[in-house]
Amino acid sequence: MTKGERFWKMDHRQKRILVTGGAGFLGSHLCDRLVTEGHEVICLDNFFSGSKKNVGHLLGKPNFELMRHDLVQPVFLEVDEIYNLACPASPIHYRHNPVKTVKTSVMGAINMLGLAKRVRAKILQASTSEIYGDPKVHPQKEDYWGNVNTIGPRSCYDEGKRCAETLFFDYHRQNNVNIRVVRIFNTYGPRMHPNDGRVISNFVVQALTNQDITVFGDGSQTRSFCYVDDLIDGLIRMMNGPDDFVGPVNLGNPGEFSVLTLAKLIIKLTDSQSKIVFKSLPKDDPLQRQPNIALAKQQLDWEPTVDLQEGLMETIEYFRKTL
Repeated sequence: MTKGERFWKMDHRQKRILVTGGAGFLGSHLCDRLVTEGHEVICLDNFFSGSKKNVGHLLGKPNFELMRHDLVQPVFLEVDEIYNLACPASPIHYRHNPVKTVKTSVMGAINMLGLAKRVRAKILQASTSEIYGDPKVHPQKEDYWGNVNTIGPRSCYDEGKRCAETLFFDYHRQNNVNIRVVRIFNTYGPRMHPNDGRVISNFVVQALTNQDITVFGDGSQTRSFCYVDDLIDGLIRMMNGPDDFVGPVNLGNPGEFSVLTLAKLIIKLTDSQSKIVFKSLPKDDPLQRQPNIALAKQQLDWEPTVDLQEGLMETIEYFRKTL
């Protein structure tokens, strides 16, 4: 049996699925997809960085339930699968309350793993490319241990996610919990928060309002940008894939662009009058970020299909309507 056959021979029964952080950018798109597939979806969020508006269109669906809850506290539910996406993921949000960020990653992982252990649910952890820190290996493969500052201003997020990965694998080895771990690289698309401090939302908002576009450093630092629809497809494939592949696995678009190139492209696509201004590079900001997705291709038959310009046009149209 080929790996593709292993992947597609999956269980299509209706499942009861918990999505933590389900009212956030990624979580709301995941809820959309799971509800459309006919699953019973519980969206759990404390609305620290998520918004009820992101899932408002789902509230009348009979197979969707919205639950306000903070993952730092345990929750008792009967579910078949858990997607653990809860954690502020943008620098502005996670630096606003760094202690809370660490608690959400670590205590949230403990509480969700405890729930998965009790009800024998399959559980997926949304980890991050930030666990690689400012990488000395390029592009980044899953066997790279990273180059992370444990005491810097970004450490609450980076180290919280690294500890969560440790907990997932310890619960898997010690308690036989059925886990999945994905490392998400920069993702963008509709429903991004306009003030989340991420490079694409920053540039699009600045361009649409004809403000100066702020580039940190000289703009030569690189990023890889994955459109949200592609990322959601990767999450679902990982959850539904073979039980002998638990990860971690990189999910992202390997196309690499400099920040300055991105700024110029957004100015062009928005027909903006914005000028580019340069500011000093923030502490611990990684200079390179690009996923090696060979493992995702091999094990999940997954790779992104939406190119940067196509995804940016969808994102720009979203912000045109919402600003």
